[in-house]
Amino acid sequence: MTAYSAADLRQMLSRLRDVMAGIGSVQERLDKLVALIAHGLKADVCSCYIMRAGEVLELFATFGLSQRAVHITRLRVGEGLVGEIAAHGRSLSLADAWSHPAFVYRPETGEDFFRSLMGVPMIQAGRIMGVLAVQNRDERPFNDWEVETLETVAMVIAELTTTAQIVKREELFPAEGNALLPVRLSGSTLNAGLGLGQAVLHKSHVRIGRLLSDDPAVEHGRLQSALNTLRKDVDTLIDSSHGEVSDFGDILEVYRMFADDRGWISRISDVINTGLTAEAAVQKVSDDTRIRMMQMNDPVFRERLQDLDDLANRLLSILAGGGMRTELPDNAILVCRSLGPTELLDYDRTKIKGVIMEEGSPTMHAVIVAKALGIPVLSQVHGALNRIDAFDLLALDASAGHVFLRPSEDLQEMFAINAAARQRQRAVYAASKDLPSVTLDGVQIELQINAGFLIDVQALAETGASGIGLFRTEMQFLAMPILPDVKLQRTLYRQAVDAAGGKPVTFRTLDVGGDKIAASWSAGKENNPAMGWRSVRLTLDRPSVMRQQVRAIIQACEGASLRVMFPMVATISEFDDCRRILDMEIERHAKAGGVAPRTIAVGTMLEVPSLIWQLDHLLTRIDFLSIGSNDLIQFVYAADRGNTRIANRYDALSTPVLRMLRFIAERCIAVNKPLSLCGEMAGKPLEALALMALGYRSLSMAPDSVGQIRDVVRRTVLADVEEFMISQIDSNSASLRTEIKSFAQDHGIIGEGIAV
Repeated sequence: MTAYSAADLRQMLSRLRDVMAGIGSVQERLDKLVALIAHGLKADVCSCYIMRAGEVLELFATFGLSQRAVHITRLRVGEGLVGEIAAHGRSLSLADAWSHPAFVYRPETGEDFFRSLMGVPMIQAGRIMGVLAVQNRDERPFNDWEVETLETVAMVIAELTTTAQIVKREELFPAEGNALLPVRLSGSTLNAGLGLGQAVLHKSHVRIGRLLSDDPAVEHGRLQSALNTLRKDVDTLIDSSHGEVSDFGDILEVYRMFADDRGWISRISDVINTGLTAEAAVQKVSDDTRIRMMQMNDPVFRERLQDLDDLANRLLSILAGGGMRTELPDNAILVCRSLGPTELLDYDRTKIKGVIMEEGSPTMHAVIVAKALGIPVLSQVHGALNRIDAFDLLALDASAGHVFLRPSEDLQEMFAINAAARQRQRAVYAASKDLPSVTLDGVQIELQINAGFLIDVQALAETGASGIGLFRTEMQFLAMPILPDVKLQRTLYRQAVDAAGGKPVTFRTLDVGGDKIAASWSAGKENNPAMGWRSVRLTLDRPSVMRQQVRAIIQACEGASLRVMFPMVATISEFDDCRRILDMEIERHAKAGGVAPRTIAVGTMLEVPSLIWQLDHLLTRIDFLSIGSNDLIQFVYAADRGNTRIANRYDALSTPVLRMLRFIAERCIAVNKPLSLCGEMAGKPLEALALMALGYRSLSMAPDSVGQIRDVVRRTVLADVEEFMISQIDSNSASLRTEIKSFAQDHGIIGEGIAV
């Protein structure tokens, strides 16, 4: 077959447009479309499968197969070649389809004589709407241009089927529950807080009115004009944020980098050349990117996908001549699949009482912005868009991880009481932020915060914390589309040092796996990345990455205190290698005439159990030790904390964990080596109480936890808690949680509103 050209594709799309705009039912037009596609691609068969309820693909129209199979043949997602295409969202081209292991024969279709197959997913707004497939009698290899042609045609048909609502929206969602009773949905807390208000469904997808164009030059001009407007809009958004931009300005700068990405713009231009309008080209590139990236296991790539979705939606809105801002009720709770940072900022933020997302993760940019604005966020609320209707009354408890639909008056009243109590408690914590963190018997407990972005550093002043016990440097690596160079890293780290206002900042070197930051390294997929090629294992294998990072940290700490710790160290030799690189860069900095840091302290994280049996020798080499309790506990119990089935199976207050932590503390105290703990344990009242009793005098936690832990410290007679722990820690109990809780309540340590 002669290769298709862009002109051939435009001609076919023009004929498709005439059919779509013509008279007749949707079924009649679909029948004409599949015939037209078969003739245009010189195929013997063209079939259109539409997604129905329960992830079932139904044959809706065909040219070449038996008409008796229409609306009869159905395949589950993942079943057969058509089901495989829908399951993975990827096109498939086979010269001999029958030899493929996923092939499923359906006799009612009459496809006995057709050997080759080319199928593509029908995608609309990032969702699989169905599958479009062509077949031939001969073993015909389809070329890349033919696949791209069918993908473009599939997008056009997907838009038609959605606009015509071939499958009604309500048919896709099962009805359940009682409309008169409140329904509770659960999710993951990304920013704690309470919100009571009306649901506002975030409509991020812009409906495209015109898909096909006869003049690519005009569309290129429209695209360039829209891109210019997009860049101006982002600049205006940054300027209009005033003081807030200091909290999340780095996020908007990253967003602006995406807007200037030449690869993204080039792909859109290429699609315009095939005969689509500028907005249809933007949508096609966006859908293709979404489907590809959703196949990746790495959540970080999915987080960056939200920025690209945000960007595409804004560009589509400009091309469509509309604006992004939506009028809100005074007490709005946004409900969405996901959210981009500028989409959130487009709303009147004074009226937003909460955000509920079906997707979402802690490091996505919209969440960082929401934290800066004090907006509660609940993520991973599966089925939220299906179950929640516009203007439903919602009671959002992002702290507990729940949202109640259509709450009763009693529930609303109870919610209001709890919200008021929490507000009073927050006021108490705020009023006590400058009080010393000292027990009733005079023991000083240092409370520090964990940080990852500049926005987190401002919590030092808000909470009265004594410093940053853990600054996660990887957050900036993950936020950038490329590895940040020394200059950019130095700027970010210096901003953190300056924002800390003289309080210590402990920088943890890069703690991610290779798949997260550099696909070009070809690390390959790992079955257990938490225990694989990550942290210092990665940076020691790629020393240039570590050298550049510690070089940037040294330069950022000129004239200030330099505190660096290395993560995931499993052997003393690994620490020695890391220290050697750091010393090399300190010497390099001095020879270049750089200003030396005022003081230098080098430590390590204790996360790998093997290091416990090297502890005495390690303590002679380090200036301080920090326990990473999250990883340490999961490694001790061989329990993946990301696995919901077992994440809560083993308690941090179990006697094995407490004995291990006591052993580490005793060794550090014996040689007067500073010791801290910076995992989730530090920010929980009962766990913090136990840690203090075991000898821990420095705890680093999420900023929101500082107030309640300070309150616990100031209510405690530490000598009494130590005596109690001595009597309990060598018992055979699986956990001491109940005993510690009873002790804390009996001694008035846990006050009103303290969550345990």
